[in-house]
Amino acid sequence: MTAFLPPNLLALFAARDPVPYLPPADKLGFEKKRLSYGGVAQFLNEFEDPKDTPPPTRVETKDERKERKRKERAEQIAYKLEQDLALWDPNNNTNGTRDPYKTLFIARINFDTSESKLRREFEVYGPVRKISLLFDNVSTKPRGYAFIEYEHERDMHDQ
Repeated sequence: MTAFLPPNLLALFAARDPVPYLPPADKLGFEKKRLSYGGVAQFLNEFEDPKDTPPPTRVETKDERKERKRKERAEQIAYKLEQDLALWDPNNNTNGTRDPYKTLFIARINFDTSESKLRREFEVYGPVRKISLLFDNVSTKPRGYAFIEYEHERDMHDQ
């Protein structure tokens, strides 16, 4: 049956080379004389003096490194917050309102609504000083809410 196989498969069934002959060893492993085990006393003078040994170095563990980095990040954030608070002046914010007590927040506005439509609807209650319709910075689409600042606080409460 193997006579019909192609040569590449016949090579898989070919006999291996015989194991080479080695002459027997003089003595077997258990017959050989072994040296007796000794202690380390003869090597003690090779060790360094304990007085000359440097102190062990302290290595930071993974949890300690994590905690240190968390504290550093918190300090950086606190420092940046202090700097921003020192530089912040609410009176110079052009996008902000002048008086928050005169400002009305309107939410769930249709995305097709414009400032003129909002002004027309809310001027019924009193004179409107400013309308801020918020837009997305990336897509420039409306966000769906607005801030309406009235001239007088009583006008805002009439709604």
